[in-house]
Amino acid sequence: MHLHRAKYVPKGGPDGGDGGRGGHIILRGNRNLWTLLHLKYQKHIMATDGGRGGESRSFGKQGEDKIVEVPCGTVVYDGDNGDFICEVREHGQEVLLLKGGRGGLGNWHFRSATNQTPRYAQPGEPAQERNIILQLKVLADVGLVGFPNAGKSTLLSVVSAAKPEIADYPFTTLTPQLGIVSYRDNRSFCMADIPGIIEGAAEGRGLGLRFLRHIERNAVLLFMVPVTSEDIVKEYNILLKELEKYNPELLTKARLLAVTKCDIEQPSDADVQQLQQTIQIPVVAISGVSGLGIDTLKDMIWSELEKEQNQVIEISHAPIDVKQIERAEEDSEDEQPETVYLNEVDEDWDLSKYEGIGWDI
Repeated sequence: MHLHRAKYVPKGGPDGGDGGRGGHIILRGNRNLWTLLHLKYQKHIMATDGGRGGESRSFGKQGEDKIVEVPCGTVVYDGDNGDFICEVREHGQEVLLLKGGRGGLGNWHFRSATNQTPRYAQPGEPAQERNIILQLKVLADVGLVGFPNAGKSTLLSVVSAAKPEIADYPFTTLTPQLGIVSYRDNRSFCMADIPGIIEGAAEGRGLGLRFLRHIERNAVLLFMVPVTSEDIVKEYNILLKELEKYNPELLTKARLLAVTKCDIEQPSDADVQQLQQTIQIPVVAISGVSGLGIDTLKDMIWSELEKEQNQVIEISHAPIDVKQIERAEEDSEDEQPETVYLNEVDEDWDLSKYEGIGWDI
């Protein structure tokens, strides 16, 4: 609010300018980023306020926008109720996450024949605050789905230049691994090694809940069950059930089944055909050690990727359980590392708890 005053203009009337708008919060996709690590310790992101209007109908300065660079594949959820807000898919794509408030109108706008000296102005809109959760879902053409020790990392290391950790204990793969698989005529596709899923992963057991979201991004799901399993169909159905619990739309994706570790016991063609008729999806027997069926598997994957319905990935992202995430964070803070002294000899030690993680006796 301002009234014009000059030496020869004692009653110049109102001339208060408008206030500037507040800054926006904008998410921008950046293909050079692969993780959200740069935001780990930046819990609060704020744009600047708009400037005040001045005399002589001078407009206030606009607030500086805050642009947050995120990797492609970032999904945004509401931090209070877990609802899906938006996602950033492409490089350079900008999403207006929070809009800056409009600046108030100066008293110059409120002058009239009956109110020639308005001594008030419109206040600007208040700033908006919002709690959000950012999750990164890896972008890959093919996702490997299976129980721990199903041979997923071995396959990825054979068909691509990726070097995932490979060992004979559960949960060797703790983070998703990506590999580029070369195909005929200089063509290629991206394959993702997802950490092993166990029964009950959709309820938070094991590592599955943290990484089931990455499967939403894959165009083709390659289920992997070792030939040494007691019941291949049963294990496949368990994996399929966990995906359905997490997000029913995952069942609409193209599916393939690879029977792994066939260097130990190679199934006959009749067994493969019978298995294919039972589960109603293509089946192939492979071995990452001997190379059995690898070329056939590549042909099957490329055939699925070439289909038009698999080239456009549209997934309705399932809401997340905010309370479950908060409990997981609290549990991780409460956990204290246990020191194990290997040079001590204690006959009362119970080493059974270390079985299955490389300490088998």
